Amino acid sequence: MRREPHVLFDNGTHQCLLFDDLVRGEGVQTNQFLITDHGQYLLLDPGGDLTYTPLSLELSKRISLQELTYIFASHQDPDIISSLGKWLLHTKAKVLCSKLWARFLPHLTANYLAMSHGISTYDRIIALPDRGESIPLGRCQLKAVPAHFLHSVGNFQLYDPVSRILFSGDMGASLVDDAMPVRDFASHIPHMDAFHRRYMASNKVCRLWAGMVRNMKVDMIVPQHGRPFVGKEMIDAFLNWIEHLECGIDLLGPDDYQLPK
Repeated sequence: MRREPHVLFDNGTHQCLLFDDLVRGEGVQTNQFLITDHGQYLLLDPGGDLTYTPLSLELSKRISLQELTYIFASHQDPDIISSLGKWLLHTKAKVLCSKLWARFLPHLTANYLAMSHGISTYDRIIALPDRGESIPLGRCQLKAVPAHFLHSVGNFQLYDPVSRILFSGDMGASLVDDAMPVRDFASHIPHMDAFHRRYMASNKVCRLWAGMVRNMKVDMIVPQHGRPFVGKEMIDAFLNWIEHLECGIDLLGPDDYQLPK
């Protein structure tokens, strides 16, 4: 039986929900999020065909899909936004993504949306500038936070100043089957290490990102895969780890660029 979503934050008018039990079959575990504030709704990284049906059913228990205000795509990967066409068809939501992907996302949608339904994918997209942008939702202002090259060249995270949650996309992701908070950071590292060494571009951008986060009021870092970091101790442990991690191009040399035998 499918689990109820995790309530990350709820003060009566502002709520953050995490859905972590929707993927079936061969797909990697993913987290999807719904942020609500005074009757407006933002869906974060809704995923692909593996998650569309169960996610839309779960959302329909709580809101009318036609009332969805925004869909936020942190980057262009299939597990982030490949169900785009279905969300455009069944909701009126605007899609927030990096300006680098605004002209590419229409490749994820079928021509019948325009021919039969008059839906222009590009007209539904809000292209975010590289420095990020404030996003009005209800009576609050969410923040699209730049996280370029972590791992995508056009990558954004979403910061919610009401709940003080940083929805961090692939940064902090772990290859596990649940989204329970990290309790023992040292034992959690093996679930993150190989992923971050391969998917994050370089130590330089990791350090820049960690420096930015240290200047923010963050009570929780919640990635798109795996377990969140809750509270100062776990957040500091993760920031200390990631800003010293060699990854991406730091690890490459001549042996990695040779003609296959």
